[in-house]
Amino acid sequence: MGGTMMRAILVACLLGCLSAAAIAGKPDTFNAGLAAFRAHDNATAIADFRHAAQQGDARAQTALGVMYHIGQGVPQDDAMAVKWYRLAAHQGYALAQADLGAAYQTGQGVPLDDAKAVKWIRLAAQQGNAPAQTALGVMYHKGQGVAQDDAMAVKWYRLAAHQGVAVAQFNLGVMYDKGQGVTQDDTQAVKWYRLAAHQGVAVAQYSLGVRYHKGLGVPQDDAKAVKWYRLAAHQGVAVAQYNLGLMYYRGRGVLQGDSKALKWFRLAAQQGVALAQSALGTMYAQGQGVPQDDAKALKWLRLAAQQGIAPAQTALGTMYQHGLGVPQDDDLAATFFRHAAQQGDVAAKFKLGLMYAQGRGVQQDDVKAYKWFALTIAASKPGSQAYIVTSRDMRILKASMSSAQIAQGQQEAAVWRTVHPNGG
Repeated sequence: MGGTMMRAILVACLLGCLSAAAIAGKPDTFNAGLAAFRAHDNATAIADFRHAAQQGDARAQTALGVMYHIGQGVPQDDAMAVKWYRLAAHQGYALAQADLGAAYQTGQGVPLDDAKAVKWIRLAAQQGNAPAQTALGVMYHKGQGVAQDDAMAVKWYRLAAHQGVAVAQFNLGVMYDKGQGVTQDDTQAVKWYRLAAHQGVAVAQYSLGVRYHKGLGVPQDDAKAVKWYRLAAHQGVAVAQYNLGLMYYRGRGVLQGDSKALKWFRLAAQQGVALAQSALGTMYAQGQGVPQDDAKALKWLRLAAQQGIAPAQTALGTMYQHGLGVPQDDDLAATFFRHAAQQGDVAAKFKLGLMYAQGRGVQQDDVKAYKWFALTIAASKPGSQAYIVTSRDMRILKASMSSAQIAQGQQEAAVWRTVHPNGG
């Protein structure tokens, strides 16, 4: 969790969690410190919290610990924060127990110790502290300081989720989504994703978009998918940006728009989403929604190809084959086609077959050309352009091959299909 977010949470606890306990009848000094804190008078707040803390007020001890942790009104000092958390935690104060557990979990002010983190977080969770319940669920899910146990993770996520903790709601949705610790249940996954999404959890918004996109646990609805993708995309979720771009590109749930597709592909590509980089490179190569630009096409296709995206590898091979924005280079073209073909890309299989048939970038080999043509035909829908063109080229190739060569080509194609049962 980032420092800025943690600071905001701890300040909120001072204003909310601690003030909620202020009616317990403890010395008025704590309440005065809380009022000073709200008035942004840190010096007075610190003095009042310290006075109450020294008298044993667990709320004030916790507040003082928070102030030291965030460095507000005092020099930032995690060791001092832990000192005050510990005093309050030993009095059974749940918020301090949770904070002390977090200190052990992160190694702030104390040596990192997952077992001690679990001890203190569990004590807080058993008192109903919802953030601690969430944290304990995460530790069970990851096997951090405890034996990995998805059922226990679900137990603690559920308790926190019912208290409205958005992260716990999302995590519980994931457990139902994947069938971890519970029976897989799309309807339950959607329920918890939706609750978290309505609280603004970006990854929950994205997950709910996926559910509407695919019709999992809800009726398929592209417009609702777009709604949730958009909310997550505006929060910077890269895969949501890519999916939103795809919806604009295909005109699903929105009016088709290449310029808007390009916008979202670019944002996702800049965050490293390989499929977005491939899509963006393709649009530059084709001049779709943007002026045609081989240099920019190469930039993005190369990034996607380096991440193993087969269509990008095929497109990059085509650019080297024809010298588009780069010096013409059949050897590199064949290399990219081979990488993509090994992943099952149909266009790459056909192009690699042509390279073998013509002896471009590879040694001329009719048997290998036959193999890749046969694999292209097997992966193509009968009547499709790929099927028709490859069948025509196969007939031309076979006319110059012996029966033994054809049999060998068939055998090599069969072996390849056995090794790659899913096509690549």
